[in-house]
Amino acid sequence: MAYVITEPCKGVKSAECVNVCPVDAIHPRPDEPDFENVDMLYINPDECIECGACASVCPVNAIFHEADVPEEYQQYIEINASYFQ
Repeated sequence: MAYVITEPCKGVKSAECVNVCPVDAIHPRPDEPDFENVDMLYINPDECIECGACASVCPVNAIFHEADVPEEYQQYIEINASYFQ
């Protein structure tokens, strides 16, 4: 299991989560080329250590532990994983 970024991040990409992630699992970072080309950020499920630091700083409450993703955002579990495939 991992944390998942959901729809409220779209168009926001505030990146506070990127700055607090201890394992650099959130991409694209603002310094990566893809940052301007995507509408939201993504958490790599293979790298996430489930610390919850990202969720605690998200200004739009877009980040949830996979087990707690609200029903209306369930598709973002696969969307996040697909970004890294």
